[in-house]
Amino acid sequence: MIPSADALLTVDPAVYKTGFNTTPFNFTHYLHQLPMFQPEALTALAKKYGEIPADYYVSNSAPTPGTRFFDVKAKASKPDEALAQLATAPTRVLLKRPENYDAGFRELLNKLFEKVAELRGGLNGEKVVRLESAVFVSSASSTTPFHFDPEINHFFQIEGGKQYHVYPPCAVREDELEDFYLEGKVEIGQVDLATRDTRLEHVFELVPGSGFHQPQDAPHWVQTGTERSVSYAFVYETDASRARGRVLAANHYLRKIGVNPQPPGANPGTDSAKSSVMKVVVPVRRRIVRNLSRAG
Repeated sequence: MIPSADALLTVDPAVYKTGFNTTPFNFTHYLHQLPMFQPEALTALAKKYGEIPADYYVSNSAPTPGTRFFDVKAKASKPDEALAQLATAPTRVLLKRPENYDAGFRELLNKLFEKVAELRGGLNGEKVVRLESAVFVSSASSTTPFHFDPEINHFFQIEGGKQYHVYPPCAVREDELEDFYLEGKVEIGQVDLATRDTRLEHVFELVPGSGFHQPQDAPHWVQTGTERSVSYAFVYETDASRARGRVLAANHYLRKIGVNPQPPGANPGTDSAKSSVMKVVVPVRRRIVRNLSRAG
């Protein structure tokens, strides 16, 4: 039985409402005390992933924070094998959607999401289109390179230490976001670390029991400490956050014809029109690109 979210998560409501989805801010939690995050339980969880490679990712450490994300080589190891070998080479293990493998993770996810929805004052009519969690297990002195994610994130440190470098979403240029959302992606966004304004950087020194909120499109890179690190995160998207991506995609085309478009949120009526058009255009564009790739 998972304790109530109030017993697991401590967040200043005023800070949450002020910073939600715009500014990274920290909080405290007690997830690291749950039996499901103890080493034996995590090993048992990892074994359940062995035959479903789409639900896990094992990779080397990045050589530098500025390395392009997909230039870091993946490993062929299964998750339980990788966990057993963390001490031999810098390795990162991602277990996606543990709630599909363990009922305890499903209960935890639901309770935490209900709590943060309450903290933000409800969803205000938005519909959740994706809600899922992940467990990250990394060896000591491993690096996750700079990137951003198109989702709202709450991150919890469970075991070991981790230095998390994160920028607010405003650190990503409009044209960079437009190029990303033009592809209709729901995964990693690649941007260049060297061109960010370091004055915007937040550095969280995470230890078990600490965590933080990472807004949608907030670019970040991560370095583990001197021992194995375990983290948990849950992310979600709503129909409104997906629509924002479509507005950015529409702005890409407007720039191509010499128009200086309004950013998302400047005009709700215009946003709605852009989103409706791109709801048709983006899937068609993706099909065309796939067909051209096959033909080539």
